[in-house]
Amino acid sequence: MKKSIFEIIENRSIAKDVCLMRLTGDTSAITAPGQFVNIELEGFYLRRPISVCDWEYGVLTIIYKVVGKGTEKMSAMTAGEKLELLTGLGNGYDMTLSGERPLLVGGGAGVPPMYGLCRRLTAQGKRPTVILGFNTAADVFFAEEFKALGANVIVTTVDGGVGVKGFVTDAMKELEYSYFYSCGPEPMLKALYNASATEGQLSFEERMGCGFGACMGCTCKTKYGNKRICKDGPVLKKEEVVW
Repeated sequence: MKKSIFEIIENRSIAKDVCLMRLTGDTSAITAPGQFVNIELEGFYLRRPISVCDWEYGVLTIIYKVVGKGTEKMSAMTAGEKLELLTGLGNGYDMTLSGERPLLVGGGAGVPPMYGLCRRLTAQGKRPTVILGFNTAADVFFAEEFKALGANVIVTTVDGGVGVKGFVTDAMKELEYSYFYSCGPEPMLKALYNASATEGQLSFEERMGCGFGACMGCTCKTKYGNKRICKDGPVLKKEEVVW
């Protein structure tokens, strides 16, 4: 974990209630896709945990959903403003288990960490398939960015406005894959757990207090006892999760 000051270089809306922010700063503590940062906002007691979408050469990209007053304040910030971040939080995904044809599944706010993971897997010569799940066409983002990486991209929407009608599990039925990675709301992760044909990794979205394991406020039951999502996760292996 590292505390650093970052400067905003871009902050814009990319879908309904979804914004992309790019910042410059010390990204040296970020070592794996799937990690997150914790952002201090003036006037708010608790920091805002946001997953890392991508990072490279001192530039950090995050994508966040505007769901409350904190993220609403973030969405109004402009280039040149500065934020204090805790970086390098969480364990991230283990890419050594991917096999040659990994499946990446992101639902809503769980889509961003899939991008950094996809970029690094394709750089290793892997051939990922990516399923992006949303509620409506207005919610869809980053499908073209995943395609630009060379991934096979499948979009699902609950109302059928774009792509496959239904949930991410509906798009999985005929796919062959060597391993899976996922991030999204807990109901999606549970459905994916039951529908998946291989082992995999699930990244959990939890409300957090401290973000680095001190408060024990974000625990998850596993076969090896309770684990803290912020410190021992957010990524857990499929075989250790107890629903």
